[in-house]
Amino acid sequence: MKALELVRLLKTQLSEDIYTYDYNRETNKLRLTHKATGKGIEISIPPILAKYETKKEVAINEVVYTINETFQAMEKEMAGEIDPSFSVYPVIRSTSFPLKSNEGNRFIIKDHTAETRIYYAVDLGSTYRLLDEKMLADWKVRETEVRERALFQVRNLENRFKTDEVAGNIFYFFNNNDGYDASRILNESLLKDMKKKITGDMTISLPHQDVMIIGDIRNETGYDVLAQMTMHFFTVGTVPITSLSFIYENGDLEPIFIMAKNRVSKENENE
Repeated sequence: MKALELVRLLKTQLSEDIYTYDYNRETNKLRLTHKATGKGIEISIPPILAKYETKKEVAINEVVYTINETFQAMEKEMAGEIDPSFSVYPVIRSTSFPLKSNEGNRFIIKDHTAETRIYYAVDLGSTYRLLDEKMLADWKVRETEVRERALFQVRNLENRFKTDEVAGNIFYFFNNNDGYDASRILNESLLKDMKKKITGDMTISLPHQDVMIIGDIRNETGYDVLAQMTMHFFTVGTVPITSLSFIYENGDLEPIFIMAKNRVSKENENE
């Protein structure tokens, strides 16, 4: 499927009577604007096309659902139905993600790593709304209160994961489909518990918002597998974050580059 074919397909499910479509060929992004509210969102086309290759109609249905839920959240905000009594969570985004909303209001953010940044969102059940400075000013809520509440909430999330072994390396996949899988990297207690399971290098990958991969890398092949796996998830994610992985050691996150593969071989030599 080509980009324009995807746009035409979306128009059959998201009527042009309700939305205006603006496809930018240079950036390969589609902007939808709700005619009644004047609110709009921008969608990156390549990740959707990549998901369509494997999931077909399911990928389209997921995009349509996300768009509908997002605009419903915007309508709730305009109607004054969103307030700070809702649950607030941290969400992880790439450092290339916009710093301001479409209306020009600065998002509530916090530095995380050179590749990632923390944003904050109010949970609305099937979707969430990123918090900005104007929203907090309207509610008379301080940023420190938001950050503390969000960190508390992410610590209370259920942490189910699946395990896979490849070439002697163990990978743990957190994919709870609650919108906050990548946010679990901020749960220090969880990371420390996972560290106890690991005998090699502990790695953490956040290719997109709906998955966190923790690796127990025990040989050089493990780094190759990790790189390929992370890139795959990065390309199919609805909200990509980073194709780079991190080594977790002594509570710190260090990005993995090609030289990181030498860590295992050097340790083996020392033994």
